[in-house]
Amino acid sequence: MTAQLTFVHALSPLHAGIGQGAGVIDLPIAREKATGIPFLPGSSLKGALRALCEDGDMCKKIFGPTTAGGDANNDYASSIQFSDQRLLLLPVRSLAGTFAWVTSPYVLHRFVRDLQDIRLDSLPSIPQPQDYNQCYIVGNTSKITIPRRNRVVLEDLDLIPQNGDIRTWATWIGPKLFAETAWQTMLTERLCITHDDLFNFLIDTALEITTRIKLKEDTKTVDTVTGGLWYEEALPAETVLYGVASATPTKAANISAQKVFEELAKLTNKAVQLGGKATVGRGVCRVQLMSGGAQA
Repeated sequence: MTAQLTFVHALSPLHAGIGQGAGVIDLPIAREKATGIPFLPGSSLKGALRALCEDGDMCKKIFGPTTAGGDANNDYASSIQFSDQRLLLLPVRSLAGTFAWVTSPYVLHRFVRDLQDIRLDSLPSIPQPQDYNQCYIVGNTSKITIPRRNRVVLEDLDLIPQNGDIRTWATWIGPKLFAETAWQTMLTERLCITHDDLFNFLIDTALEITTRIKLKEDTKTVDTVTGGLWYEEALPAETVLYGVASATPTKAANISAQKVFEELAKLTNKAVQLGGKATVGRGVCRVQLMSGGAQA
């Protein structure tokens, strides 16, 4: 099995929904049961890439036959498997610098654990804020600090900035996520590591909530008969997620793991639409693949 790391960068709000919700939000996004952290199902990424594949024979070799039935001797499994894409960086409104890319020690520890399965890179230590009102930033080059107050204000949260070894994190992630030097620099200037509990608060309060209404076709007024008002939840634009893509070709597929990733690279060389609400511009994303090590 050969694996690569995947990065998903949302260029527009991303709605990976779970259907009808039972709470205040009518159409919530998918969240992990234990942690409550949002994620993008691997099936969403796989389905979107399959839809972009135009070579029918190659598409079948990579993604498997389109039908589950038929002659069992002719059917075989997909040569590529995608894990769920986990949240890595959450964009949060900042009083200085427009917004900050926020993460937490738990998210980074999980990222390192997943990365160790496919790479041998030596990653920096993970700072651990000791209090809810602390956050780690990249020293004097940070754009999210209010200089005269020496504070970082995210949404309505007033945080005390700490200097830690997070520049290495920014310089490690940046080139793998962004091809443009300007965006790599922007990540360094806006990276922020908060306490795990504060991060959990932000993933509940800093997501995008959109109010939608249904109009009557003839009068263009709210359709109150069928319930014309509902609320949709989405990960905001600039959200960054990550996951693992594993290539395990079958003999029937007659394709190498290297060829699988070469073809996937062609499919991800332009923006990909992921999740729901495509007709209103949701889910426009960039997908990046990063080579990993081979696993037996």
